[in-house]
Amino acid sequence: MSKEGFKRTLVTTALPYANGPVHIGHLAGVYVPADIYVRYLRQRGEEVFFVGGSDEHGVPITIKAMKEGVTPQDIVDRYHTLIKNSFEEFGISFDVYSRTSSKIHRETASDFFRKLNEQGKFIEQETEQYYDEEVGQFLADRYIIGTCPICGNENAYGDQCEKCGSSLNATDLINPKSAISGSPLVMRKTKHWYLPLGAYEEWLRAWILEGHKEWRPNVYGQCKSWLDMGLQPRAVTRDLDWGIPVPAEGAEGKVLYVWFDAPIGYISNTREALPETWETWWKDEETRLIHFIGKDNIVFHCIVFPAMLHAEGDYILPDNVPSNEFLNLEGDKISTSRNWAVWLHEYLQDFPDKQDVLRYVLTANAPETKDNDFTWGDFQARNNNELVAVLGNFINRALVLTHKYFEGRVPAIAGLEGEDQATLDEIAIIRNDVQRLLDDFHIRDAQRRAMDLARLGNKYLADTEPWKLAKSDMERVGTILNIALQISANLSLLMEPFLPFSMAKLRKMLQLEGEVAWECIGASNLLATGHQIEQPVLLFEKMEDDVIQSQLDRLEAIKKVNAEAALKAAKPMPIGKEIAFEDFEKLDLRVATVKACTKVPKTDKLLQFTLDDGFGERTIISGLAKHYDPENLVGKQVIFVANLAPRKMRGIESQGMILSVEEGDGSLSVLTTSKQVKPGSKVS
Repeated sequence: MSKEGFKRTLVTTALPYANGPVHIGHLAGVYVPADIYVRYLRQRGEEVFFVGGSDEHGVPITIKAMKEGVTPQDIVDRYHTLIKNSFEEFGISFDVYSRTSSKIHRETASDFFRKLNEQGKFIEQETEQYYDEEVGQFLADRYIIGTCPICGNENAYGDQCEKCGSSLNATDLINPKSAISGSPLVMRKTKHWYLPLGAYEEWLRAWILEGHKEWRPNVYGQCKSWLDMGLQPRAVTRDLDWGIPVPAEGAEGKVLYVWFDAPIGYISNTREALPETWETWWKDEETRLIHFIGKDNIVFHCIVFPAMLHAEGDYILPDNVPSNEFLNLEGDKISTSRNWAVWLHEYLQDFPDKQDVLRYVLTANAPETKDNDFTWGDFQARNNNELVAVLGNFINRALVLTHKYFEGRVPAIAGLEGEDQATLDEIAIIRNDVQRLLDDFHIRDAQRRAMDLARLGNKYLADTEPWKLAKSDMERVGTILNIALQISANLSLLMEPFLPFSMAKLRKMLQLEGEVAWECIGASNLLATGHQIEQPVLLFEKMEDDVIQSQLDRLEAIKKVNAEAALKAAKPMPIGKEIAFEDFEKLDLRVATVKACTKVPKTDKLLQFTLDDGFGERTIISGLAKHYDPENLVGKQVIFVANLAPRKMRGIESQGMILSVEEGDGSLSVLTTSKQVKPGSKVS
């Protein structure tokens, strides 16, 4: 029996949308930690089934198809194949990776809906929604664009403004129009089926808030927040022509909403792979269900999907949902639409046979408790300073010395001294720590602790210095190298879930054949005396600056393209209300030289300027901190409003306003003069 009396573990990963490739944010948030956990369970000898698949329905896919002038099926066929092949090459060891456009998924999702509908678990409601008379269809929120009521962005979607990040309803938009035809919209009545989540609120509150306090704080907190706000009915159908037709009378032209259909993909993919035994994995109380997801999927996997399963009545519920936060790239949010990402298939092309380097770096930077940042500088540093200098260096030294002094055969132990036994004892301690951390889904800390075994090996060799003892005491050298080789063999097992490609390579060098159980980690006899090992080859290679610079140059080019596109797309802000010339004459605009500039403490946006205004010094507070480094502004000449009434900001009196220009991408540029002029000069 495995943890808490379960006989088997079913692990699922969030289904990636088949409208684009997989990027490092997906990998760090979901797929790498899930794969590490599954490989660990397999090494423990536990019965585990690992389910993945592509999410192939929903509006983003239809929008992409419309833009490219192809069918949604063309889009999902292309990206499903790319995603699946990328996962396989990267070593994500799914037992099944299927898709939600399969026949068996359509049957499974339809049957699930039909059963709930027949049992009266849905409510039917007629509502008014936007309708495009030109194309003759109701529009999903993403097909509706208009002006954001929050920031004035004229290209906000019906569900979100991507400029200011506000969540919206389509009815919030000003001057809404169709993204398909560009036509104004009308409101028409339409009927949909809803899951009344409020009916399960008390059950969910007890099941989550009382029964699963061990869940990660970000998961537990988000669930509590939703429950405290009160759960509302949620539509399970949509007016759309791409998806699974709703199997109900009067539902012509409607499909199952993607959030309802997609998680059922876990079930249908299991059915596809295990047609005879799938129910054991989904309906047996001795099966433990684990969902690996990103934070944007917490509500669906912890509230909505469990409510669906509970309503159906026959299925097990998730025991844990280890959700990660988001991974950023070089300080900016990863964005598919802006091509701001490191794409998995491109990484595999640019860095052949270096899957483990990316796995290691993403795990070391895993956003388990907060958003984290991937940088190419950190990627290079962790490769060179940890994988090469710590793990690779120890393995290479142990194997090279064995070939140098013992022709590549494991030497005998002549006798153990205190430091030898202490070193051997530490192996099992490290293994137990890694095991505990993995059991509790602390994947990042588990990898860090596992690397301590390589550090232990390096310290042992550095302390014992067998290369010096070789001149006088070869028996002692033999003991030291035997222990170093046993550490190497243990490393090949302990690091297997984290670095599967490199550890397979290491086991080949050690000629360590067959499957060795996790519980064997800590043994001091994994390699027998006299056992022949192969000539060592480098496990990891140093990453040179030019390789990293090429990736940074690529990102810089993408940033430039995005900035140019934003400028082209941006429209000038509307001209303000007309004023009398006399009002303009009241403004006293002057030139000043920046003498000092510092960030205002405890703020992200504000800079404090000390200006030479020609009459003396004055202080102005300005919201330019995200656009300029303060030291780069010293010595510049700026234009400011000199006769603006003073105003206190963060306890500092601001004596005027510095003028700047807002560009199409939202960046600010201070107004200055074309040549140096005397401070205090009047602008006219």
